[in-house]
Order: sequence, then structure tokens, then C-alpha cells
Amino acid sequence: MTTAKSRPVLTPRPEDLSAEIRKTKAALREQLGGPEGVEAAFREVEAFIEERVAEIEEYNARGESIWPEIDYADIESGNISEEFKEKVRRYGVLVVRNHFPHEQALEFDRELVDYVETNNFDEQYRGPGDDFFGTLAASRPEIFPIYWSKPQMEARQSERTAKIQAFLNHRWKFESQGETWFDPDQDSMYPDRIRRRPPGTNSSGLGAHTDSGALERWLLPAYQKVFKHIFDGNFSQYDPWDGAYRTEVNEYEGGSTMCSAFRTFQGWTALSDQQRDQGVLATVPIPEAMAYILLRALRDDVAEDDLCGAAPSRVLPVNEKWHPLLMRGLNNIPNLQAGDSVWWHADIVHAVDPIEDQQGWGNVMYIPAAPMCDKNRAYANAVAERFLHGTSPDDFPAENYEVDWKDRFTEEDLNEIGRRGLGLD
Repeated sequence: MTTAKSRPVLTPRPEDLSAEIRKTKAALREQLGGPEGVEAAFREVEAFIEERVAEIEEYNARGESIWPEIDYADIESGNISEEFKEKVRRYGVLVVRNHFPHEQALEFDRELVDYVETNNFDEQYRGPGDDFFGTLAASRPEIFPIYWSKPQMEARQSERTAKIQAFLNHRWKFESQGETWFDPDQDSMYPDRIRRRPPGTNSSGLGAHTDSGALERWLLPAYQKVFKHIFDGNFSQYDPWDGAYRTEVNEYEGGSTMCSAFRTFQGWTALSDQQRDQGVLATVPIPEAMAYILLRALRDDVAEDDLCGAAPSRVLPVNEKWHPLLMRGLNNIPNLQAGDSVWWHADIVHAVDPIEDQQGWGNVMYIPAAPMCDKNRAYANAVAERFLHGTSPDDFPAENYEVDWKDRFTEEDLNEIGRRGLGLD
């Protein structure tokens, strides 16, 4: 078991990455039965994705969002239908209305502004500390490398957030093959940044991608186990909601931005009212789409040392050149009020729409669901150290703006949920 002082372990990057890609692709192709087997497996997945994309396009044609929606009060009371749970599993996304009361979310936003202005962030800011999104055609969002403000920490250790995270974690299969892969009722705290985008903004958005591993999804043994049925040509047996082996994946070392934790869902909470045509999140709500991405890179029209543009320490890009079918399936979130939260399965392709002359603010704070397991416990221990010193978490650039900031959230402000999430109990 993980000790209290352990830290996340990263995988050494291959010295000759091109050779490793060529070797892995050859082995995976042979496993699938050669070029004909690859093509047959891809065509099966493509037909499945085509049906799902057609469904999404029908929603888009009507100007509707496919996202399932639920009110926090129903999660709190357990008033959740099996039909709704099946919708979440089908699409891999959902909106939680009133995650926080509207006025409380607006107050969080005001407090964040005060925190940033009181500590003269504009005078200290040194520009982006990473190029994690560097392979995408569009620009990065307006991200503030702030982690330890009172609003962020209060939201992370909120009982409302904990109940939502537990509901999300329970959508996964967390026991299989004689193993318990994670504890769905106990989340680890995964601190992330905030986005603040003012009215009138022109933004080129963020290109379609997935996070939590790019090259790793083909090259690492644990991921090969996660996607075993895909790489064996048995797509019908693949379950994107099975947690088996996902908690054993450790990304390649060497990047300034990565994910050392296992997240069941990525998510953010709105701190301002947002219209769905104002540069918001879009997803391809098909959890099985990763099968299309993985098999596409094994086809003969992709160079032997290429995985459709995947690169070390970057997000996994999805684009018109290699994945036109998936790009057809992009679907925007519905209109949101401050206090609503949006969530998407860890494999879901997502993007941020471009916008000219944005109407209203576009402010969010990123809070995922990251259930406790050995992998996440190790990262939580590392996060606790960073929190106590006010430095940036290990998965992000060491910008360390908040070390001497006034009004930073402190250990004395932690409640029981916060202490458990940081592994301090």
C-alpha cells in the first residue's frame, strides 16, 4: 500500500520514441491479425460511431444539447431514475444544475477577483507556464494559475461536491477481476486552475482533444490492458466504464503539465451565467470514441512512427485530418447559470468553441472527480505538501505565485472532507 510520504511515480520516456512507436504499432497490428484485421476492427468501430454521430447531429440540427441534466437536490435525495443513469453511461456527460446556489457561485467569483487583485496578480504574471495545448490548432483558454484561493478550496471540500463526485464515481465499475480499483465514496483532492474570460473577448478557443495520456494510450502496458478488447479486435466486449488497470497507469515523465491522478470525470463549475453559443465547452458525447482514435492510428495511411499527431507531454489531438467522423459529433453544453457544473468521462473528446465579442463573462473553476486509490492517494500526499506551502501542484508548472499571498486558504480552514481528500487524516 502507499505510504503517507509516497509521491506519484512517472514512467521514464523511451530514449528512441520513434522506434518504440514502430515496435508497438507492429505488435498491435499483429495482435489484430495484420492489416486486414486492423481494417476489419476499425470498420466495426466506425459503424458504431457513425450511428452515435447521426444521433448527435439530429440534436444539433434542432439546436438542442444532448447533455443529460439533473438538479443537485435529486442527487442529494437519491431521487435518480435508472433511465437517467443509463443516459449518463450512454453519453458520458451531464450537467448538474444548482451544484451551488446561484448567489453563492457569484460570490465565489467576486472573492476570486478580490484575491487576485489584492495580491497584484497582473503585475506578477509572467505569461503561460506551459505549452500543454501546443499541438492544437486553436489557442489556449484564458487560464489563471491560481490553486489555493478560499472559493476554490471551499468548493472542493463542499459536501455538495462530495455527493456529486460519489454519484459520478458510482457510474463506473470499480470492482472487477477480483480487485477493488478505487473507493467511489471517497475522492482525493485534485486542485486545478480557474478560467476568467471577460465580455468582449475574441478567442480562438481550444481544439478538440482528450487529456490524461496521449502516446501513453498506445505504448504503456497498463493502458494496453485497459484497451485490451479494442486491441484484440473484440470491440463489442469493450466497456469504457470499467476501472480495471486505469489506476495503474503512470504517464511519461518530462512534461510541465500532466495528470498524475485517475479521474473518472473531468469537470468545471460555472461562476457566471453562460450561453451555449458564447465560446463554451463542446464534447463528442461518445465514451467509446477512444476505440476509433486508437485504431485509426494503426491504419496503413499513417506513418510508421506516427500516432496521428500524438506527442509527449501534450494533449491527444483530434482533428479533421485523422478523425473527421468524430469532429462531426461535437455538441455544445446547454445554457448554464452560475452554480451549475458540467462533467465529462475521462475519455470524452472535448473542445472550447471560438468566440468573437463574447457577451457576458465566461468564468469557471475546474474541479474533477478523482476517487481515492493508491495512485490518487500518492498524488494527494504530494498536493498536501504544495497546499501547505502555497506552491503549484506537481501536475502543473512550478509558477508558485501564491506562496506569500494574503487571504490564502490555510490548513486551519480545512473541514473533514478537505483533510480526507488531502490525505491529512
